Amino acid sequence: LASNGRLFVLLVLKDTLEKRGALGQIKARIRAEVFNALDDQSVPRPPLSHENLLINELIREYLEYNKYKYTASVLTAESGQPEVPLDRQFLAKELNVVEDTNAKSVPLLYGIISHFLHGGKEESTQNILPRMSLLSYPKQNLGKPPTERNQK
Repeated sequence: LASNGRLFVLLVLKDTLEKRGALGQIKARIRAEVFNALDDQSVPRPPLSHENLLINELIREYLEYNKYKYTASVLTAESGQPEVPLDRQFLAKELNVVEDTNAKSVPLLYGIISHFLHGGKEESTQNILPRMSLLSYPKQNLGKPPTERNQK
């Protein structure tokens, strides 16, 4: 009978943590800590190419903006990305991105996606990313998980 009571308490606790969104964060934190514990630092990583450095940085900026901090920490550790993020202006310059004021408040990845989704088709064949605007991305949606964003 006592074990049934403990089981009930654990189930209620699990349900409460799930409803608060904390259970997913706890699981992500455990995965990150396990990865860090198992990561063999004695095995050298292959050199990080310039392209991979930029791609990883775009992904890290996106992950951190959306509060996926444990995922970002695993990406940084696993990829060999520098601990200190690259300067955003440096990234924009390297990618030939000219941002408007709205675009600077969100990760560069949103602007790149917006550019290719909304009319940048002719420039994309020349690998040129001209001016990017995020007017089509309501700011109230950008911090929310994709499932909670307004569908267009």
